[in-house]
Amino acid sequence: MTNEQKKDWFLRLDPNGRIPILIDHTQSPPFPVMETSAELLYLLKFADKNDVFGFKDELERSQALQWLFFWHGSGAPYQGQTNHFAKFAKEKIPYAIERFRNETLRVYGVLEIQLSGKYTGEPREYLAGNGKGKYSVADIGTWPWVKGYEFSGFSQEDMKPFPHVLKWIDRIAQRPAVKRGIGEKYQQK
Repeated sequence: MTNEQKKDWFLRLDPNGRIPILIDHTQSPPFPVMETSAELLYLLKFADKNDVFGFKDELERSQALQWLFFWHGSGAPYQGQTNHFAKFAKEKIPYAIERFRNETLRVYGVLEIQLSGKYTGEPREYLAGNGKGKYSVADIGTWPWVKGYEFSGFSQEDMKPFPHVLKWIDRIAQRPAVKRGIGEKYQQK
């Protein structure tokens, strides 16, 4: 909120001036990585040697990348614009608010199709991987946005068409590391 990310020192690391940024100080010189999805993939390559959050199988890996990129290219921009026009824009433009709300709900519907197993007949616990799926970067990149649906102005009523998405939100929220990561220590004051 202070626009520190628009100052020269930050723009040298990320010319787009967006947060977050990852800086790998194990490289010489230190190596900056911008864009959340690229950061997740960088961490997979260099910090997740056992593919705890990735996949050894190339088809499962491709599936995870597809869902990560789907969210990065569709969900996050739509939900971000929903937040901007509905909450932060000085001028409230009904067309923009309605358009981005509807697109965000459409994208939630795509997640619902995947998680419900609508076309496979098998509900899933996570976005990517064989069978019920496996918690992976696809979920890590998507979940923080979707779990914030209320911040974006969506009600429980708006979310009723997405029961599998709501279960997925709750399932991930119960993971011990996620509980720590969204815990009080990390809440904005």
